[in-house]
Amino acid sequence: MTPPQTPSRRRFLFQSAVLPAATALPAWARASSAGGRQLDLLNTHTQERLDLVYAVGGDYLDPSLSRLNLFLRDHYTGEVGSMDPLLFDQLYQVRMLLGAHMPYEVISGYRCSETNAHLRQKGRGGVAKKSLHMEGRAIDVRLPGVPLAELRDAALSLQAGGVGFYPESQFVHLDTGRIRRW
Repeated sequence: MTPPQTPSRRRFLFQSAVLPAATALPAWARASSAGGRQLDLLNTHTQERLDLVYAVGGDYLDPSLSRLNLFLRDHYTGEVGSMDPLLFDQLYQVRMLLGAHMPYEVISGYRCSETNAHLRQKGRGGVAKKSLHMEGRAIDVRLPGVPLAELRDAALSLQAGGVGFYPESQFVHLDTGRIRRW
């Protein structure tokens, strides 16, 4: 029987340096190593930023979904809706396809019916009467460093819902509705 070995000073110093550094990794790096799905978002209206793991394997993380719902609230009224987690999967998959690491810039997430009606009345183009934004099933985004057409094409390749292209307003619309494009 061999006596237990005491760790060398070199091993101790290595472990002391590496373990804290591993916990300092950004969420996207921790998520990929743990089989998790992560999002990094910046709200262009509130300037809030959210970087979190929202799902691991086939399980969505309820606290993360709640934080995403609050983050993607109607920025006009503050009303919080319930966002479709499949929308987060689309964002995650598009980001992986593009190999992007910058946060998505969110132009619009959830919209209450009053805000939607107000935007339609103001004559803002592209605001549908029965917008999926009101159901928490749509988001308007751009991704810094990625040409808007490439973002659109990556979203279209998923065949996971509607994709709208708004180059004049510098965003792409993604939703979990039927597969269509405009």
